[in-house]
Amino acid sequence: MSRIIDFYFFALKVTIALLLAGMVVLVFGNVVLRYAFNQGITVSEELSRMFFVWLTFLGAVVAMREHGHLGVDSLIKRLPPRAAKAAVLCGHALMLFAIWLVISGSWTQTLINLHVGAPATGISMAFFYGAGLAFGIPAFLILLADAFAIATGRIDVTTTDLVRDSEDKAALDDISAPAIGPLSAKH
Repeated sequence: MSRIIDFYFFALKVTIALLLAGMVVLVFGNVVLRYAFNQGITVSEELSRMFFVWLTFLGAVVAMREHGHLGVDSLIKRLPPRAAKAAVLCGHALMLFAIWLVISGSWTQTLINLHVGAPATGISMAFFYGAGLAFGIPAFLILLADAFAIATGRIDVTTTDLVRDSEDKAALDDISAPAIGPLSAKH
């Protein structure tokens, strides 16, 4: 099961890279065509907007699995272990509720816009609103699994980093000490 989940998230990362590449090609190609040949790609703006929405929602799923979202956990770190566990579980319950709202709203909008075509491409707008479902369902499952692991004690909230404090600190943490060079010997 773990290999299937790992493959799913690998496929998400590949999809995100392809969406980003598609956006670059569409936008850059449209700029070159407009300025050099006085023509353009009619569907460029609409497709790149759809690609960006999907890229954002899929990226949020990957970040949620890797606990890569920014957050503040200074209160949790100062609470006693039982209170910290209760606070984290309460936070997970609130996030599950919020994601349930995203799922139900996206489902409703997908159904409403099933037969509505986008102006330039004619692609069903259900594809646009379906990105919320592509985010909501895996995010709900990730949060549910994390909440279960916290409730059963497999994740200790007092020692585990459930969020990132800053992007700068995360980038520095990813660099190994020998790669820094001569400065590492002074510390």
